[in-house]
Amino acid sequence: MTAAAGSASLASAVAARLSRWTDERVAERLWAQDGSLWAAAGKPPAEVAAWLGWLDLPVAMQPRIGELERLSREVRADGYTRAAVLGMGGSSLAPELFSRLFGDSLGGSTAGGLELRILDSTHPDAVRGFREWAESARTIFCVSSKSGSTTEPNAFHAAMSAHAPALDFIAITDPDTALADLARSQGFRAIVEGPTDVGGRYSALSVFGLLPAALHGVDLGGLLQRAAAMADECRRPAVENPGLQLGAAIGEAALAGRDKLTLLTSPRLASLGDWIEQLVAESTGKADRGIIPVVGEPPADAQAYGEDRQFVVIALAGDSILEAEALAGELERVGHPVVRLELADRLDIGAEFVRWEVATAAAGMLLGIDPFDQPNVQEAKDATRALLDAYRANGALPQPAPLVAEAGIAAYGDATVLRDDPVTVEGALRALVDTARPSDYFALLAYLPGDLATIELLQRIRTLVRDRLGLATSLGIGPRFLHSTGQLHKGGPPSGIFVQLTAEPRRDLPIPGWPESFGTLIAAQAAGDLAALERRGRRVVRLHLAEPEAGLARLEAMMHATLGEPARA
Repeated sequence: MTAAAGSASLASAVAARLSRWTDERVAERLWAQDGSLWAAAGKPPAEVAAWLGWLDLPVAMQPRIGELERLSREVRADGYTRAAVLGMGGSSLAPELFSRLFGDSLGGSTAGGLELRILDSTHPDAVRGFREWAESARTIFCVSSKSGSTTEPNAFHAAMSAHAPALDFIAITDPDTALADLARSQGFRAIVEGPTDVGGRYSALSVFGLLPAALHGVDLGGLLQRAAAMADECRRPAVENPGLQLGAAIGEAALAGRDKLTLLTSPRLASLGDWIEQLVAESTGKADRGIIPVVGEPPADAQAYGEDRQFVVIALAGDSILEAEALAGELERVGHPVVRLELADRLDIGAEFVRWEVATAAAGMLLGIDPFDQPNVQEAKDATRALLDAYRANGALPQPAPLVAEAGIAAYGDATVLRDDPVTVEGALRALVDTARPSDYFALLAYLPGDLATIELLQRIRTLVRDRLGLATSLGIGPRFLHSTGQLHKGGPPSGIFVQLTAEPRRDLPIPGWPESFGTLIAAQAAGDLAALERRGRRVVRLHLAEPEAGLARLEAMMHATLGEPARA
């Protein structure tokens, strides 16, 4: 790891922090699972320490390699050619990273394993397309949920089990969960149990990440060997400890006002950004504090970035990073802090899991928060549940009145937050944008299918906002982001400006055995998220599009008009 702190005062703060952590034996206490390291969060040490089992995984999982690889061989021997992970957040993002890093762009294996894809969207189009992919070849389904009661994987299982026998399913879950009971009663092919002392976002090196990796043909022994080597390095005193060094760098930068952690990755590591985003956002975004990860933002000239940014450049040896290197050099020249990390090969991802987990836990010490809980995720879940209960009682979701409605598009939100009653949809959007302050961030929350054309258009809007307002930007596809950045949005610093996007699905899809459809479920999730944001006093407008393609084109034109740029031809 190489680092340039970006200013003499920040470099001095990082050095002082590492020296202090060395004196306080932070590394030694971390590996002794001493919960008092996070005493500033106000939690009993034993309560915090109960979630530190991830420290043991690089060694503790090695005896289970045989079990996971044997199951993988049996599946392949039985003629399966595809593996599907049905999960959310911690259950889906590490498998997604393995599929992108070790396979081709579509998750196809290059190591003799199964083609691997992940379903983490409840949008009817996404579920239908995934099911068609799974049905076109023999597919083993991994229903993955730590609690065993997560709504989305349960709905995915209901949809897929209508077309596949129970022997096509494997449950990955904690012991004695409802999912484990279901798997036993229905006769799943296997139940693979995870550790109870590891939270979802810290579970990449547990069975939640390793079984999909084994099915995909990843060398588990090599992966854990790199992880164990990094764990050994992270036992060193803080001044020479790669995890604590990274934690001090990102934590001190955040305390100095640079709380927008901007990740620049080489091409084959693009999906690593999504995994880091969940780890950092869900771990640090609480008690009105936090580090805001910025992932996938199109690069710009160094002058386009505000003084609230810090940067981490992560490259895989062999990838072309000339553009990122040139940008990093320019960023340093104008005074931004930049950290550089390089992976020698793909198996080094095991080491990066450990480095970033230690760093995020350490940053939590600096912020005075508990990096292992997620109190605000439950708010959106509770709001969604209340809406679904109302649907089951009344046959329809409660529908609030829009602030303003026009042909093809309507705006919803809290008029008091927007400081006036807008008379047009563009007026509502303009009122939201007018609340922007220099240290804010702008987030697009899209409950849309996430196809390439939609992503490209939303990326153009991110670029426009950054270049015109100087704000950091993020893009989340719902409901996926509810299990990653959703905690940060509600529990983190009140500096977010949110535009939620919803649309009528072109064709709905029933959930077998459930009273609601996938269209109803995603509508309830979006409405529940909006209610939770409004309850926290966040600045948010929901735009509902009657037709996604035309509605998004109209949104882009409105953003150009609002920000003073001519609309695209």
